[in-house]
Amino acid sequence: MKRRSGILLPIFSLPTKYGIGDFGESAYNFIDFLKKSNQTLWEILPLVQTGWGNSPYSSVCSTSLSIYYISPEFLFENKLITKKELKGLEIKSKYIPYGFLYENRIKILKKAFFRFDRENKEFLAFVKSKKAHDFALYTSIKNKNEQKPFYEWDNGLKYRDKKALKSFEKENREEVLFWIFTQFLAEKEWIDLKKYANKQGVKIIGDLPLYVSKDSVDVWVNPKLFKLNSDLTPKKVAGVPPDYFSKDGQLWGNPVYDYEMHKKDNFVWWTNRVKHALKRFDYVRIDHFRGLDRYFEIECDAETARVGEWIDVPSVELFNALHSKINKEKIIAEDLGIIDDGVRELLKFTNYPGMKILSFAFNGDRNNPYLPKNVEENSVCFTGTHDNDTLLSLIKSLSGDEKSRFVSLVKESMKEFNVKGRMDNDISLSKRVIELGASCFSKFFILPLFDLLLKDTTFRINEPGTVKEQNWGIKLSKLTDMKKEKEYLLSLNKKYNRNKKILR
Repeated sequence: MKRRSGILLPIFSLPTKYGIGDFGESAYNFIDFLKKSNQTLWEILPLVQTGWGNSPYSSVCSTSLSIYYISPEFLFENKLITKKELKGLEIKSKYIPYGFLYENRIKILKKAFFRFDRENKEFLAFVKSKKAHDFALYTSIKNKNEQKPFYEWDNGLKYRDKKALKSFEKENREEVLFWIFTQFLAEKEWIDLKKYANKQGVKIIGDLPLYVSKDSVDVWVNPKLFKLNSDLTPKKVAGVPPDYFSKDGQLWGNPVYDYEMHKKDNFVWWTNRVKHALKRFDYVRIDHFRGLDRYFEIECDAETARVGEWIDVPSVELFNALHSKINKEKIIAEDLGIIDDGVRELLKFTNYPGMKILSFAFNGDRNNPYLPKNVEENSVCFTGTHDNDTLLSLIKSLSGDEKSRFVSLVKESMKEFNVKGRMDNDISLSKRVIELGASCFSKFFILPLFDLLLKDTTFRINEPGTVKEQNWGIKLSKLTDMKKEKEYLLSLNKKYNRNKKILR
């Protein structure tokens, strides 16, 4: 078997001149860095079209691709926009300027669509496939309704009356076709990028958010699969009770699933969704896996997630249906948060590798499941996730006693895994934790790029339960050749037998 290692970096954080990372040159350059560093995994966050708050975990369409990932340079190279128009998309900003993107990207894509050869055979085949039809129709109707959520549309469109939909599409054919065009471009670029990654020996780990937005294509097309009122607004919404991340819990606001309805057709919606993700990525991480054993539902008008109810999921039936259609070896479970025996049994039943987070490990408890000695082989080890502060920032924030406990357990773990090196400052301590991740038994070790670069809290990707400009807005100003980081990763792989065939 292979002990793999790789890097976590969202596409949106890649450096470009155009405000946000995309499927263009910087993504190819990053893959080249991964290859030179002998990293065989690249974990990205969801690629979906997002809605309010810009979170990729509350998508307006679970199968879509964000139009912001379409490379402006790709449009220019294919003579769909002019050099002047390309220049006009450049912007300098500390964080991703989502407002600027919203105002400018749709306009430039419409110009590209006007110039595009609509008789292109690939495009015609894509239109015929109906892959993006519901997304295009939903987006077009929403634009005509001043961005009102679908449950506030006229009844004919809201309840998907066939005659009303046909009439709308006939009157707005150009608009619908435009949105199909955006998905055609995004998918074409993504497929080319993934092929390049795979050719360089890099596998892509994609993310499957557990929930979708209440104002989404998924809910609009499949209202019976969610717990909704007769007017299609949510009866109950999703979240988690108070935990490590938030004293009030996290009130996500997504509609929860009606699993009795899912059981009636043997979970076809879930099966198709996971199959689609596995076509798009090499591995799929199911976010908030515990919500597939039991989930926490909250009254739709609640202000916090302090009060709610745990509801059981028919998980054995769900996963039996799923495993009859997919390769279960390609699934990773995000088993973080409030974990109980039910989640542990479900993880054992599916045999999915769970996640081990070293940022949680060194709190003084020698039975801590995240300590390197307690990490099993069938797992994926991380220094932290997109919801954590950076490793360096976490270490800097520790109080005197917390720091002592942290250092003491890191020292013990270093002895157990024959890791050597000094720990005389926060940076060297961070490096020792990273090395413990590389040395542990987990079959995959994923290092967030911002931990590799030893960045502070200003590079935290998301702080759950908050609305900040920084959330989902972190981007690199440039991507150097990172020679020092490359050599560091190569040395870790060599020392700890990552990314080469080994015998245990």
